[in-house]
Amino acid sequence: MRRLLLVLCAATLGLLLGAGPATAAAPAEFGTDWHDPITATPPVDRPATTSCKVTVAETEFRDYTPYKGTYLPPKGCGDRWNKVVLRLEGAVAGRQYDRLGYLHIGGVEVLRTSTPEPSPEGITWNVEKDVTRYAPTLRDRQPVEMLIGNLVNETYTGVIKVKVTLTFYKAEGRVKPAQTPDKVLTLDDAHHEGAVYEGKLSTPANSERIVAEVYATGSGGGCEEFWYLTVPDAAPYSCKAKDGPYREVRVSVDGRLAGIAAPFPTVWTGGWSNPFLWYVIPGPRAFDVRPLEYDLTPFAGLLNDGKPHTVAISVAGVPQGQSGWSTPVNVLVWQDAESERVTGALTTHRAGTPASTTAYEAGTEHRLKSEGGNSLTVAGYVDTSHGRVTTTVSRQVAAASTHRWTAGESTDGLKARWTDDETVTVAGRGPATATGAHRVYTMDGEITVGAGDRLRTVMTMGDRADSVTLRAGERIGWSRMDDTYTGDAAYNQNVPREQRHATGVSRERYRLLGPGTCYDHTLATAQGELTEDRHRC
Repeated sequence: MRRLLLVLCAATLGLLLGAGPATAAAPAEFGTDWHDPITATPPVDRPATTSCKVTVAETEFRDYTPYKGTYLPPKGCGDRWNKVVLRLEGAVAGRQYDRLGYLHIGGVEVLRTSTPEPSPEGITWNVEKDVTRYAPTLRDRQPVEMLIGNLVNETYTGVIKVKVTLTFYKAEGRVKPAQTPDKVLTLDDAHHEGAVYEGKLSTPANSERIVAEVYATGSGGGCEEFWYLTVPDAAPYSCKAKDGPYREVRVSVDGRLAGIAAPFPTVWTGGWSNPFLWYVIPGPRAFDVRPLEYDLTPFAGLLNDGKPHTVAISVAGVPQGQSGWSTPVNVLVWQDAESERVTGALTTHRAGTPASTTAYEAGTEHRLKSEGGNSLTVAGYVDTSHGRVTTTVSRQVAAASTHRWTAGESTDGLKARWTDDETVTVAGRGPATATGAHRVYTMDGEITVGAGDRLRTVMTMGDRADSVTLRAGERIGWSRMDDTYTGDAAYNQNVPREQRHATGVSRERYRLLGPGTCYDHTLATAQGELTEDRHRC
């Protein structure tokens, strides 16, 4: 009774201090069940207006057969919404690998995700995503295709059960319709050739702004899942790539470079040889893969000529002819309602010289230092009903890493940093507006195998982004995001589950700041139990 009173008092004090709900005491090691997967990411903001819910898919995945169905728009919420929120609810039990999945509505990729690995007794999880930008597609009846490729047999018993819904929040009263693209397009006759994905794009003749988004993932179970660890052929390591680990996701229009971006080093929930790291808290972006965005507005004058144009997405650094990357693309288009045809021209195209260097040092501990980078500036204008608008996009990407390992890879470590800096300047009749984004991705991890074949993985990952918008040199908007994950887990390899004696701690802190915004959420776990759930704002 005294212990119970102490626990209750501690829980009450935690709530008063803003520490969140009471959390469980940690066991000495992982058991056969653990806390359901959870992330510290902020929930999607919703207005307090009339809402309508539509079920998009409800199915089970046992193999690689896609689910196919039909989406019907909601009734009772109109067709100009303030917010559209996607929610995936999943469940799986037994033994299963992490699996990648996608959801297409009308051919548009609205979600790319991966699954957690289950406990024997079973887990549930959910993913929420703001999909308001896809509203033009959601106004009409559409075909649905969803796949989370899976394998179920006597060993891998986990059947993945999912339900996906869309909730539409009506624009009513003072709550106005969201400003969304006028169309969301996909590529015609799209196909893969190695690491290149290309197809034909035909934009409306009155397009005045064009943005491509690419859901780029290195995956498929091969070395490109761990592209940041690859080494040149001369170095003695299990994952090879002729030019080393530098990767860059490029978009071209009719063979001309139109955009560059640094891929995020996503770690899936079985990654770095240690699922115990990720059982409760996944790595950043693992459940909700965010697309890379490319402002193609400088090319609008070319794309608006009524002809189909070839758009290709390639991943620099992938060995010639090798697959391992998925790069589906959506194209968001804003149209000039007062013009039948918007003309324009590309006025500046200044591509840097791509750089990728490696330096290998042999020894008791092998070491590979790698650096890479690129830059691109493009500018163009469109003549619209509201005057000539000139858009200039400048982007610089860079990467630097040190990879070290020992014979047999019993020690395997990486410290890496990627940056992606972008400025988009729009000049028309009024003052020019410039939006800058500074993105930094970091990874500092190490795997060691010690006595008794015990494997330990220590990992820190960072996903950070700062943005600022200036008009006539005055700041009119800004935001700062920092999502940091840390974990340390160990288990005995090559023994039955009950003899693994697995231990592990993990922590995630997600911070988001901006005008009128303060979000700060920390989660922590030990041996599969949630030990901290704290909101600081």
